[in-house]
Amino acid sequence: MDFKSVVLNSTPLIDVRAPVEFEKGSFPNAINLPLLNDEERHTIGVCYKLYGNKEAVKLGHKLVSGAVKEERVKAWSNFIKANSDTKLFCFRGGQRSKISQECLAQAGYDVSRFKGGYKAFRNYLIDETEESCTHFKPIILGGRTGSGKTILLKTLENSIDLEGLANHRGSSFGKKTTPQPTQINFENSMAYELIQKLDKGLKYLVFEDEGNRIGGLFIPKSFADYLSQAPLIILETPIEQRIEITFDEYVIEAQKMYVDNLEEWRNEILGAMHRIERRLGSKRHKEVCKTFENAFNLQMKSGSLEAHKEWIETLLSEYYDPMYDYQIQKRFEQVEFRGSSEEIVEYLAKKV
Repeated sequence: MDFKSVVLNSTPLIDVRAPVEFEKGSFPNAINLPLLNDEERHTIGVCYKLYGNKEAVKLGHKLVSGAVKEERVKAWSNFIKANSDTKLFCFRGGQRSKISQECLAQAGYDVSRFKGGYKAFRNYLIDETEESCTHFKPIILGGRTGSGKTILLKTLENSIDLEGLANHRGSSFGKKTTPQPTQINFENSMAYELIQKLDKGLKYLVFEDEGNRIGGLFIPKSFADYLSQAPLIILETPIEQRIEITFDEYVIEAQKMYVDNLEEWRNEILGAMHRIERRLGSKRHKEVCKTFENAFNLQMKSGSLEAHKEWIETLLSEYYDPMYDYQIQKRFEQVEFRGSSEEIVEYLAKKV
């Protein structure tokens, strides 16, 4: 199986494993249309342990027959009609994908399956992630909170937005209403991005300064270690602009996700403030919470959001900035360039 072409073409995939397996992790562009549901898989597993493979296969054919089989073949067929280049897989490329392939052949669809299944493709992506470190030089984009790093990153062809892949904004206030992907899904998506970028012949790849963790997810250790040695480019943005960027992210965009329940958004912000109380200090924490509560109450009365900028400015100047400056000072020797968004784009263009 040419796994690289699957990645480069973003090939649609049918994962015929049970839902419980799919939920632990699968691949980009994969849909879960199982041959066996969780209960059927468990029942067949018990049969296999007691009576062996032959009886387990016989039971499988019995459970997936008649209307049940017809319904599952129809689901596969509908997906294939909309995605003619579809491939399918099970865990090891064994009986489940073979049976699914045979059922589709009977329905008039010739679909190939992964040799080695999920396990082989997953190992390929892990290996490619580790191997990638020999094919590009990393550049880390740093800068204070609200400086617009992600905005800049999205304008660069040779960048990978790890925060985007992790569905997290990378700070105490970075939680989103939708959950983060599983660790496996995050790693697989990252591998896809790396393979696709490197196939374009890019010599440098730019990443935001994340450390080794984004929310509850970890960047694979060998890859994180490689990035940690990379040169740093610092995006410098005036405080007024940083307040506006943070205001847009923490308030305007965030509230869109809580449009029917702003009280929940309020609780999320207060929860985030509680998590940083120790660093802020008790007195300052109380003050910033009070400023936030005043801004929220004003919003509820008048609809105005402007007062939120006051607590945002306090957080930036009294929490984020001292912490960032301390961290960056320890990596001073790695700093290769400092400048505005335009200056960094110009600098990178010369490098590439």
